[in-house]
Amino acid sequence: MDDFSSTKTQFLWCASRRRQHQVSQDRVRVREYLINPATSVHNLGVYFDSDVSMRTHVSKTASSCFARLPQIRRLRRCVSRPVLQTLVASLFLSQPDYGIMLPFHLLDRLQSVLNVAARLIFSARKYDHVTPLLQELHRLRAPQRTVYSLSVLVGRCLHRLAPSYLADSLLRVLTRDDA
Repeated sequence: MDDFSSTKTQFLWCASRRRQHQVSQDRVRVREYLINPATSVHNLGVYFDSDVSMRTHVSKTASSCFARLPQIRRLRRCVSRPVLQTLVASLFLSQPDYGIMLPFHLLDRLQSVLNVAARLIFSARKYDHVTPLLQELHRLRAPQRTVYSLSVLVGRCLHRLAPSYLADSLLRVLTRDDA
């Protein structure tokens, strides 16, 4: 039995944004099927762009969260704040977190979703300052979250709690204070 499906099969040519025009847009033949190259593909919950920018992933993630927040807002009067926090947290926890490798202009889009969610939990108005709300929720802003994630990863590597392929590739540099 043939398990190949040309309708579900996608492929992606990866190149920098500057080189995208040089990539062939010709179809590729696999068996008797002709497959067009895609500009982004979806695999394991992540959208990959042909220029490896993650723009599609961030856009789809933000759109999905913004679509669910009004549904949660309708429940606001029926549930307590801890239940509301759990609902919002489950919304964000269901999304893969690849913030550590995103440029700041894309992190801003994800940060806006978090800001709206914080205002929803505390019934704050659109123009209320969000920093105290995020602090009360114990949430870091996007740039601080990236620094925190990298710090945790380096700490795990230093204490040999990370996979060996990561820990072995970390090069420890001595400073004057260490000498």
